[in-house]
Amino acid sequence: MSEAWEPKIVAFLCHWCSYAGADLAGISRMQYPPNVRVIRVPCSGAVNPFYLIKALQRGADGVLVSGCHPGDCHYLAGNLVARRKFAMLKALLEHVGLEEGRVQFSWVSAAEGQKFADVIREVTETVRALGPAGRFRKARRALCR
Repeated sequence: MSEAWEPKIVAFLCHWCSYAGADLAGISRMQYPPNVRVIRVPCSGAVNPFYLIKALQRGADGVLVSGCHPGDCHYLAGNLVARRKFAMLKALLEHVGLEEGRVQFSWVSAAEGQKFADVIREVTETVRALGPAGRFRKARRALCR
């Protein structure tokens, strides 16, 4: 691993809260790592788990899904659906060999620009410590037997 390596992180952000929190961090000139590529979605509950897998297959070193706080979802319970969906996906990915910390979930409201910057900093440092993403080693070994 070279010294110049920087992680590539894909973030799926809820339009109403997390994306607005990112916007607030930007217009407030809060500093956070530039490693994240944002994909704005209507609701974190609308994110298909296969999008996360596809991002990892296409070279992302980490994935973040961020939505509204529980009880504040503009679509009533979309963020609660997302939490259940991604808890299952995270467990599955770790079972097939993906390191813990590559897929993360957070709650950020529109008024929490500093929290957004902190979450991005934390996710970037976690993924940087893990190094470049490998392949799903356990699943690969199981298929070769």
